Amino acid sequence: MLGLLLLASCLWLGHGEVVKSFEECSEFFYAGTTPNDALNPKNPALICQRFKNTYHFATLYDRDNRIPVYSAYRYEPSNVKKPPEWWLVEPQLIDKNLNLKDMEWDKVLREKYGITLDKIKESQAVPDDYKDLTDLDRGHLCPSGHMNSKESKMATFTLTNIVPQYSSLNNGKWRTYEHQKMMKKTADCKSTYVVTGAVPGSTKVSGGRVNRPSYIWSAACCLGENSQPKDAWGAIAQNDKNRVEVISLKELEKKLTDLYGKTVTLFNNACPREQKSHP
Repeated sequence: MLGLLLLASCLWLGHGEVVKSFEECSEFFYAGTTPNDALNPKNPALICQRFKNTYHFATLYDRDNRIPVYSAYRYEPSNVKKPPEWWLVEPQLIDKNLNLKDMEWDKVLREKYGITLDKIKESQAVPDDYKDLTDLDRGHLCPSGHMNSKESKMATFTLTNIVPQYSSLNNGKWRTYEHQKMMKKTADCKSTYVVTGAVPGSTKVSGGRVNRPSYIWSAACCLGENSQPKDAWGAIAQNDKNRVEVISLKELEKKLTDLYGKTVTLFNNACPREQKSHP
């Protein structure tokens, strides 16, 4: 946590939604503890994802690769209808002087505020980057199906929460994990904290603008009746195969440590590293 805050203090990371630390939206991390700085990209942005004047989740964004490193949220699925796929962008990645704290549609930025598409594209991915991809989808890190309101579901449709994900995986085993496995594994949890991320890959799409991750991963920490962690687990998938491994948090952190070449810690130490339940 200290390393992340020190790194952020050395960089201008904006105000309001793009923040200097995750303190403004620490509620999305168990005990306010973020993943350690092993995951930090060279050019990060810390985003408290704000829509309709409310924070809905948190994202560490990689400005250079134009993909999120991870999104952190509380798992609160509901029967609220999935909203239309209206893709949003982050104004404060564009210009620190923009007094726009909420994510916004790029069309609004262009027509209402006179911001050119080229200017938006300098700082992040835009809808056109995902238009003509082959065998790749716009893959959510924080999925709309894990949110509990219309507004929070809409907030997940920001391109700072999206990576190019292998279509067969996104619509196959990863979807099964998100919507079926998670429901079973959290059945006895009073609340569950989730961090879902993407390991940058060696290739890019959309004319070299957007990195295609090599792996997609997710970690969960389950709290019991006393609001203390009772279980934790992880999932990881290569982003070119329709296969997901559900493993312990310890195993996931080890795999990410090998992939990043630095020791990775995803949750507060109170979250169990050995998996306790195997539904």
